[in-house]
Amino acid sequence: MSASLLRRGLELLEAPGRGEAPPGLQRERDGPGAAGAARRRKAAPQAGRNKATVKGRVVKSAIEEYHKKKPVNHLTANLKYMLKGRFVANKAITEQVLAQNRGRKSKDQPPKKEAKKKPEGTVFTEEDFRKFEREYFGRP
Repeated sequence: MSASLLRRGLELLEAPGRGEAPPGLQRERDGPGAAGAARRRKAAPQAGRNKATVKGRVVKSAIEEYHKKKPVNHLTANLKYMLKGRFVANKAITEQVLAQNRGRKSKDQPPKKEAKKKPEGTVFTEEDFRKFEREYFGRP
């Protein structure tokens, strides 16, 4: 156990009427030199080489790195390759392959084709409309 933990434990167990230890026995920790000593300990020079640099390292140009990582458009080469072959797969086989690669989620499913509805014609004919007009409005 460290001395500071032991001291804290004794302070907790100490009777409430008693005061602190006499001023001569206390060590002053927060003096003017405490921060300076800690700073000196932290920044003590260490023996050895600087590890930030590596022997034989070549500095890379940022422009070269950018050009190296820039995406390349392969469209023309891919089109030439695809158009070179004339073999066309059977439509049933391509549908089967697409169905196997499709996921089970609804977002992976193709949109369902709805059957086109024919515009419904009217049940009434022009003759029926004329007959209704004559009966309702009383016109010939």
